[in-house]
Amino acid sequence: MTEKTASVHWEGQGKQGQGQISTETDALKDYPYGFGSRFEDDRKGTNPEELLGAAHAACFTMAFSFACDKAGYATEQVDTQAKVRLVPDGDGFVIDRITLTLDAKVPGIDPGQFQQIAEAAKRGCPLSKALASVAEITLAATLRN
Repeated sequence: MTEKTASVHWEGQGKQGQGQISTETDALKDYPYGFGSRFEDDRKGTNPEELLGAAHAACFTMAFSFACDKAGYATEQVDTQAKVRLVPDGDGFVIDRITLTLDAKVPGIDPGQFQQIAEAAKRGCPLSKALASVAEITLAATLRN
């Protein structure tokens, strides 16, 4: 079993407040976020949806590569993008869609099997399972030669 830790420190009230995100590995250390980086075009910080997308893309990509390996195919290159959509929901917000886009080079794999492995990885990766309440998680998978 493994357990990873992240923490946030926040100062200030509501829209004027600013937070800092840190991870135990120091991949993020006091990384800024706030209203501007979440709801406006402030590029000086990150936001929860961006981090969730990065985590989901990383988890899915690893699950896909492991599944290809198990099926006897070596992944040469795998690129995944995750788009996380946050929309108003009553007095708050909800993530209603995550779109995963996979572009991979897997020599010798049949396109049909590639799609099956990609879909199974999308369903089976731990982050997809944890995000089961998201109404729509889609995948567009492209096999490169």
